Amino acid sequence: MLPKLPSLNSENYINRELSAIEFNRRVLGLARDKDIPLLERIRYVSIVGSNLDEFYMVRVSSYIKKIRMEIDTARPDGFTPEQLVHTIRERVLGLLDELRSITRGLLEQLAQAGVYVKHAVDLSEDDRTLLREYFAQEIYPILTPLAADSARPFPFISNLSMNIAIFLAYPNEPDDPDLYEFVRIKIPETLPRFVDINLVRRKFKDNTAAVGIEYVRIEDVISDNLDLLFPGMRVVEHHPFRVTRNADIDYEHEKEDEGFDFSELIENSLRERRFGAVVRLTVQDTISHAMLQRLTEELEVVPDRDVYIVDGALGTASLVELAAVDRPDLKYPKYTPRIPEPFQLGQDMFTTIRQGDVLIHLPYDSFAPVEEFFKAAAHDPDVVAIKATLYRIGRDSPLIQSLIEARENDKQVTVLVELKARFDEENNLEWARQLEEKGVHVTYGVEKLAIKTHGKICLVIRKEGDSLRRYVHLATGNYNSSTARFYSDIGLFTCNPEIADDATRLFNRLTGFAPATQYKRLLIAPEYLLPSILQLIDNEASAALQGRPARIIMKMNQLEEDRIIQHLYRASQCGVQIDLIVRGLCCLAPGLAGMSENIRVIGITGRYLEHSRVYYFQNAPADRRIYIGSADLMRRNLYNRVEIVSPVIDPRLQRRLLRILYTDLRNTAGAWLLDPSGTYHPILPPPEREPDDSQTDFMRDSFGLDLPV
Repeated sequence: MLPKLPSLNSENYINRELSAIEFNRRVLGLARDKDIPLLERIRYVSIVGSNLDEFYMVRVSSYIKKIRMEIDTARPDGFTPEQLVHTIRERVLGLLDELRSITRGLLEQLAQAGVYVKHAVDLSEDDRTLLREYFAQEIYPILTPLAADSARPFPFISNLSMNIAIFLAYPNEPDDPDLYEFVRIKIPETLPRFVDINLVRRKFKDNTAAVGIEYVRIEDVISDNLDLLFPGMRVVEHHPFRVTRNADIDYEHEKEDEGFDFSELIENSLRERRFGAVVRLTVQDTISHAMLQRLTEELEVVPDRDVYIVDGALGTASLVELAAVDRPDLKYPKYTPRIPEPFQLGQDMFTTIRQGDVLIHLPYDSFAPVEEFFKAAAHDPDVVAIKATLYRIGRDSPLIQSLIEARENDKQVTVLVELKARFDEENNLEWARQLEEKGVHVTYGVEKLAIKTHGKICLVIRKEGDSLRRYVHLATGNYNSSTARFYSDIGLFTCNPEIADDATRLFNRLTGFAPATQYKRLLIAPEYLLPSILQLIDNEASAALQGRPARIIMKMNQLEEDRIIQHLYRASQCGVQIDLIVRGLCCLAPGLAGMSENIRVIGITGRYLEHSRVYYFQNAPADRRIYIGSADLMRRNLYNRVEIVSPVIDPRLQRRLLRILYTDLRNTAGAWLLDPSGTYHPILPPPEREPDDSQTDFMRDSFGLDLPV
């Protein structure tokens, strides 16, 4: 008899938003690592900036909305929305101080390596003159200064745009802020953030020898030439600023009227996203009180909550442009993914899969077999139908082309395109329309459920002799050839009849009306995944109470769902040894006496983004012991998404997955250990041993280290 489930409270439940900030602190740790090439460290700084942008657009905005609506409820961590936003601000300000300090140091090191980011005022007079000519010819024509006065309203400031706020005065007017004229300039997204000075020299002054690689920020170029924009006026001051708006779209509460068109809803929602409330105003610490007051009043932000004053350039995410500089010596050595052995034999795709299930581990293994699976299905004369789910597709997708070619070859093609994939809605909508135009059956969701289809699956039906055989590809990551180069994911090719039966039932559920669908092998959310995982956890707890060795290993991106955490706590209390490899946020607090002393949580950061989901239960039946899938253990995945988690049945492949988990758990190069307070600490190797880097191990062998005997 299992003991009662423990309750969750502020002592044993870590706030998810504060945990997310801790994740960004770990990424920033990579920017500090002197063993990582310099431009890669700058890229990590840009990733933190981009992550924080999305964090405010989606997460912080939701709490500010609750504050405005006077919603005061709290999760088990005990934070009210107002308390949480205040705490987030404190933590982020500390993180930003680190970010700015690291960035300054990296730019200094970059200059020593011959790549310079300069200020316009520090350039030679000749270079400033050349930049002025560049400004006049290539920037000035596309700028649109917008004044705000009694006749002209304050201009709309779009989300994440870079802007310059300017105070002007007539030549003979005194210096009185009350008399200044306000103008805003939006820097067009079509312009590069970093202007290559050598390119400007070559264009406007022939035979100029380059001395290193030199850049100046675009806002600096514009600010240095404002007099050309405002003849007859005096530029009193100018300051860059940036706003972040609420960009979250709540699809779950949209009304579906008769004649409802979901693609139209997406288009309308994307338009509305542009006008979301401002949740963050970022300015430099050189801004005047008068200018800051003007911006805060016009943008209707709360100064001590929404205003972030930083030391240095704004828009850290744009440093990704700098990280792309052509200096291979300052980047990771090139790595070429391997073709998995079963696909090296020169056989056709379907023969290879019939000979045995195949597991691939991206990006250490190539994404090419996935592309070949779609291509082979499109052109094989015996294939009669293809069905697939597409979540984040990418902008240049060979898989889409294969699906179109399949339809042109008279195959039945059915695709569920998830239009609600956050920040990929527009791209997915464009692909959906292209597929529809070619005659592909495109659907957008499940019956009338306002949930996302996040599972990754492709089903190919092939006529072989007098019967049909079904081939399935299941994955932890998206059908996206771009992210497959730097996301760590696992994919399974199989023609197992039971999995194929489940895949068929699932697509019938997705495209038709079948809410009572049952599955033999696949764990499908929102109906079955959560109870199945809870049962597997409880089975380990029961085994431990009976004195048997019991172990759970879970690898995922995020852990937050309350019941999962409660059941893991109880399993720990029963004596189950639990290892959690969680890349991002984790609300479970490990190491609490009497609660979670048998639970260890590590997070891995490195060259590749850890994205795989793998779940192992030692005492489950042999063919249900280890799973891969699309789902993290979060409320949104378990309750509000169609997720697919599949057992890996082949003992040979089970062992390979265990090797992956074993290699991760030995990591001491990019691994962090979570303590009960929610703080992460680097995991250091024993003094006598070199650090173990799991990602380097996977580059040597896709499945990592051999298991101990």
